[in-house]
Amino acid sequence: MPTAENRRELARFLRTRRERITPAQVGLPANTRRRIRGLRREEVAVLAGLSPTWYTYLEQARDIRPSPEVLNSLADVLQLDEDERQYLHQLALGHVETVRPVTPSATMNTLVADLVRACGEPQYPVYAIDYAGDVIAWNAAATEWYTDWGQLHGIERNIVWWMLMSDEARERIVDWTDDARDIVGRTRALSARFPHDPRVRELISRLHRESADFGRWWPDHEVRGQRLRSRRFRLKDLGIQNMRLAVVHPADDPQVTIAFHLPDHPAG
Repeated sequence: MPTAENRRELARFLRTRRERITPAQVGLPANTRRRIRGLRREEVAVLAGLSPTWYTYLEQARDIRPSPEVLNSLADVLQLDEDERQYLHQLALGHVETVRPVTPSATMNTLVADLVRACGEPQYPVYAIDYAGDVIAWNAAATEWYTDWGQLHGIERNIVWWMLMSDEARERIVDWTDDARDIVGRTRALSARFPHDPRVRELISRLHRESADFGRWWPDHEVRGQRLRSRRFRLKDLGIQNMRLAVVHPADDPQVTIAFHLPDHPAG
């Protein structure tokens, strides 16, 4: 829970960010007789859809509990960048909430592709997905063990869609039912993190319409996180391969997941 010092720092932070925003930046008329720097408390409150008294309590470090939505509204009014927005959440809530739809970044996707290429061409798959499960980078082994991602477009280049809808997935993933149910559980968690995101909603809607397995498992409300897990592959030239999936996230975009496949050696 946020401490008294967190609340005091939140109050200071809000004041400094309010003072750096000019009325013109938020569409308010400039007043040459204005005696304060930046915006007034009342102006911030109105623009954020809050009561002036309630916002004043925040700047007075009162023990009140703003919701993530209120914090995001304040972040918009105060024109915070993403680092500042997360700092605001950390001070007010004690943790960072991710509640906004995430727009894919072409620059980040290029960086992730460079990271995957920097791994060289190991004999085992490496691929990267964005927050909604779209495959954005892969190595040659990922093409051989999964599918030729370069030939797929739109929703077909989505790891959730591929796992549930592709015949290749059923052929190549030995324990397909377990893996498919796991990915449905992770999609359930995804839907809570991005409830209004159009890409996530479209993915779930289409799976409801087109995947009988998804329609059967979704009502179970199983929730899974992204964890180190095993996956067994059935490959034409290599036979059964037991692997472990380990994932990492770039610091600049924790919504991107890079999946590495490591041989799963039995303990002995």
